[in-house]
Amino acid sequence: MNRRTVIAGAAASLAIRAATAAPRGAGGPGAPGPRNLITDVAGLRVGQAADPGARTGVTVILPDDRAVCAVDVRGGGPGTRETDALNAWNLVHSVDAVVLSGGSVYGLAAADGVAAWLGAHGRGFAMVPMPGVPRSPIVPAAILYDLANQGNKAWGMDPPYRRLGIAAVEAASAQFALGTAGAGYGAGAGALKGGVGSASLRTADGMTIGAIVAVNSFGSPVVPGGRHFWAGPFEFGREFGGLGPATNLVEGEDWGEAKANPGARENTTIACVATDVALDADEMKRVTMMAQDGLARAIRPVHCPFDGDVVFGLSTGRLKLPDSPLRPFVVARIGAAAADVLARSVARGVYMASLPPGAKGLTWQTLK
Repeated sequence: MNRRTVIAGAAASLAIRAATAAPRGAGGPGAPGPRNLITDVAGLRVGQAADPGARTGVTVILPDDRAVCAVDVRGGGPGTRETDALNAWNLVHSVDAVVLSGGSVYGLAAADGVAAWLGAHGRGFAMVPMPGVPRSPIVPAAILYDLANQGNKAWGMDPPYRRLGIAAVEAASAQFALGTAGAGYGAGAGALKGGVGSASLRTADGMTIGAIVAVNSFGSPVVPGGRHFWAGPFEFGREFGGLGPATNLVEGEDWGEAKANPGARENTTIACVATDVALDADEMKRVTMMAQDGLARAIRPVHCPFDGDVVFGLSTGRLKLPDSPLRPFVVARIGAAAADVLARSVARGVYMASLPPGAKGLTWQTLK
């Protein structure tokens, strides 16, 4: 590498930092936000509700104001709502909430409850607001399969998801539970109990990136032959046990604690990443695509034919970026951080998960 290349690289690095228009930090690689939750991203709250009898639940990500949103679908058996509306070539590029739900196809009704609540509070999209004409809340959603977890699903014509959606959005707060909660209440991560996980990162120059995930994967979150998480290299402190990276080698197709004999649509990891940096729909799409790699870092195997893996991406727009030829480098930084934060969230969700009352199974805490 010659001297001119080194100088050019250093100049580009300084320009990228300047392009964020954020307060300069004290240096270093950044650290989790004060809560280590997606709600460290300014302008976001999360609400959750669960039905312990049915062993299922709902998680709602609620922006304070309409937020730019994108989606990336990688699983072979997804269940979604309003994802086509998020394409950059369509009319609406922002949303009023994002819903993650258990219940397979029944769980999509959770977004109906959230939309009703938002409409009743005067929130939603309106091309031209008019008296007496309700707004149209835009509420994309994704579901996971938890119908066969021994919960009572004899709900007949009245599945609980609409009311769970309303209860979740009404509970929206900066603080929320991890593990066996919300959409992850009845989830399984390979052979282990799955759950809801979340994490955040605040960069040295002031950008915040967060993630939330409901882990119900076919693949395993732990390395075969032990308790080390695949996400171990990305851990901060002891946020999911402090074991760090595994040192043992993986032989061939050893999937460790993955699920055996998977059934169609019985496995899914659904997530949302977010940043406070103001990004447009195309930029948020790229960040969301990059964030999917966080699932690949935390679960093995992933994106299988019988997974329904979906990641949403939100920008709350609190931190403005100036126009700059180097803006794509900032997008790359945010996308890379989102992947790491999502990997950490997966491990945190499994680490915090416990068995619901009366349930039998294996948790990370009881894994030997």
